[in-house]
Amino acid sequence: MLRRLYDWTMEKAAHRHAPGWLALFSFAESSFFPIPPHPLLGLMCLAEPQKALRFALITTIASVVGGMFGYLIGYFLYESVGSVVIVSLGLSEAFPKAACYLNENASWVIFTAAVTPIPFKLLTITAGVVKMPFAQFLIASIAGRALIFMVVGVLFRLFGAPIKQVIDRYFGLVTGAFLVLLVGGFLAIALLGGGEKAQAAQDRCEQATTL
Repeated sequence: MLRRLYDWTMEKAAHRHAPGWLALFSFAESSFFPIPPHPLLGLMCLAEPQKALRFALITTIASVVGGMFGYLIGYFLYESVGSVVIVSLGLSEAFPKAACYLNENASWVIFTAAVTPIPFKLLTITAGVVKMPFAQFLIASIAGRALIFMVVGVLFRLFGAPIKQVIDRYFGLVTGAFLVLLVGGFLAIALLGGGEKAQAAQDRCEQATTL
């Protein structure tokens, strides 16, 4: 089934309207939509490696703009809109923890969320709620999103065709390796706190239940 889904997505990724869908997914994922744009970006880069940098730039810009929209939701419309998004996405328990982490080290938390599997929308909305300085939020968002998406674009632009051949031939092994790396990434995030002060802040935030 995964193979069929891969083939279907590869076909859609080469569609002439694919960049528009990529921009829409990237914008929405940063503020209210649950599905990340990473798979679509990767598959579009596989389908057309020569356009990988363009796709990565579209994703970066749309994601940052979507993050700004999420920030504004948290800043001005949390009670009427933001809280509904948080609850509907099942992030209610994570919300006070996110607020605590942002109050401890806002820029680093936004940057980390931008380059890891942490739901970026949770942090963009929460940053608005805690009134994180907007310029600080924007710089951290641009740095994180550009890093994760532009690196993908560069890699596929340089090695797109060979990468596609490997995936086509060894799809099962590549899928298993991706899952291992994803789990390893979560473990690495958990171990990167370092130091007594950071550990104390982590313990305090993990126990947070209210703002």
